[in-house]
Amino acid sequence: MESLKELYRIGPGPSSSHTLAVRNACLLYLQRYRNYPCYFVELCGSLGLTGRGHMSDKVIESVFGKERVLIKFNSEMSHNHPNTMIFHTIDSNVLANEVIIYSTGGGAIEVDGEPSLVDKNVYPHKNLKEIMDFCQENSYTFAQYVFHFEPEIRPYLNKVLIQMITAVRSGLQKNGVLPGELRVLRVARKLHRKAMDCEEANIREKLLISSYAYAAMEENASGALVVTAPTLGSCGVLAAMLMHYYEKGISKEILINALAVAGIFGNIVKRNATISGAVGGCQAEIGTACSMAAAFAGYIEGLSNRTIEFAAEIAMEHNLGLTCDPVGGYVQVPCIERNGQAVLRSLDSMIYAKYLGEIRDNIVTFDMIVEVMNYTGQKIPMELRETSLGGLAEVVPASRKECSKCIGC
Repeated sequence: MESLKELYRIGPGPSSSHTLAVRNACLLYLQRYRNYPCYFVELCGSLGLTGRGHMSDKVIESVFGKERVLIKFNSEMSHNHPNTMIFHTIDSNVLANEVIIYSTGGGAIEVDGEPSLVDKNVYPHKNLKEIMDFCQENSYTFAQYVFHFEPEIRPYLNKVLIQMITAVRSGLQKNGVLPGELRVLRVARKLHRKAMDCEEANIREKLLISSYAYAAMEENASGALVVTAPTLGSCGVLAAMLMHYYEKGISKEILINALAVAGIFGNIVKRNATISGAVGGCQAEIGTACSMAAAFAGYIEGLSNRTIEFAAEIAMEHNLGLTCDPVGGYVQVPCIERNGQAVLRSLDSMIYAKYLGEIRDNIVTFDMIVEVMNYTGQKIPMELRETSLGGLAEVVPASRKECSKCIGC
């Protein structure tokens, strides 16, 4: 499996596949073909259908220059991957130097017909069973497993931690309306205020955690820097869980260990299934994020490797079949609220595992549920896989002339 640096990527929102990966692809192409008077970029499939709402065109223009690039949005799904980019140079009205690049999820890209751009062999194991067997043989926790194979990863995970906290704190300070025709109001700050005013401790904790997820996702929706965990469309889940324990006084060292543990589960899904909403629906993004956050919480709560697996499995199992149907192509509705709900589900999954695990062994393994998620994703209709052609995207109006009234807007 790949380095956790390939899973946790720091970059601009709102979408890892539609902005971060598109930026990476543009930079790669520009590095190969410099000093041409003009470039032509064709976005196909999901990128063609939802690229405008995901700010793909803005990213392309920022790399090549607005006056030097032509962009075509092509909704056809005729290529090898639902997130396909086709690049050309233009000189004297002649198209040349074609390169096809796929956005494979979480900001990663692959060039058609070329070897992988990253080292996929940092971790020698291919599934959780192999990892758990190795840990048992060496009396390792999941965190020790990561640092055994990536002993230099801790400073990078510290950067990830800092950026997650920064995004949450920044989002909690802002009011106003998110970019786009939906005119969605920022609510993280007000939700946080309601949490602080709530007298019921249990409700206050849930509202606080939700406000953290909203804050990170509202930053993502506005194009600010956030962290793929495993994607930008699901970046609020793990960031919220991290902020929850950070505010409870958990040390940075333990939080970094927990990020390493969460990364194992994200990596397994990435290797054996998909973390792309265009490929597997939102179960691939939110489901994976939910599993990662459940594993993160389980490590901090001192659960065993086996019980952490139980927590991650529960989190994924009950997101099976979740569709990706962003209204208007924006990573806002239902995405932001879904992150707030998912972090609560991940915490519940950890609690279930902790106490159910004392009663009986889990029948379903994490490897099993990843296999099922991958199969289920293939069965989800194309209209419900980040194309904005069905589901909520079909029934909710994609534009509003003015935002709703709210207190303090």
